[in-house]
Amino acid sequence: MQNAINKIVFSASYLVMALMGLFQGAIIIAALTGGLSAHAQQMPSAAARYRADLVRAAHAQWGLDAPIAALAAQVHQESGWNPDAVSQVGAVGMAQFMPATATWWCQLNGLQADQCQSRNPVWALKALVGYDKWLHDRVRGADDRNRFAFALSAYNGGLGWVIRDKALASSKGLDSLVWFGSVDQVNAGRTAAAWKENRAYPKRIIQVLQPRYLSWGPGL
Repeated sequence: MQNAINKIVFSASYLVMALMGLFQGAIIIAALTGGLSAHAQQMPSAAARYRADLVRAAHAQWGLDAPIAALAAQVHQESGWNPDAVSQVGAVGMAQFMPATATWWCQLNGLQADQCQSRNPVWALKALVGYDKWLHDRVRGADDRNRFAFALSAYNGGLGWVIRDKALASSKGLDSLVWFGSVDQVNAGRTAAAWKENRAYPKRIIQVLQPRYLSWGPGL
């Protein structure tokens, strides 16, 4: 009789542990899938529509190891994937090119005025990716992440400022090849507001927004 009772107690205990295991597993799965869903929900609804265009442009200009996730995060930051976006200072389109920058970029690439279409999403994505690559080729960094951060700083505020910032950082004994915690700490002469915006720009794109797009391709 005692043996029968012991068997029943053992079976009940085993069943409880099994159910607890299933419950914990369900929690883990829900957390993982919930996290992925949260990231997807944080993308603007228009992002998926332009994913193929971005990837195509990035591979064409950066190669198959293009930092897709970082480039997508930059589009997110610039315009929220809105081809009709216009900023308070007059930047236009998905890449938020100023009219003068768009004209310069078109002339640099041998495009006629009617081919310079800042509001055209395909043109804008090609321009953003191409301008990033142009800047990336003209800056040096301790690693890919820092180098891309310098390119982003230049995209936001101009290559000339990055060159000045690097020189100032070096004169202060800081590593001019490191953006985070080094060059980003100095101001070579920007206004306080412009400096604050520029320092936040690479950080938000690389550290905050990029993780949302890692399912699209490589990041930094």
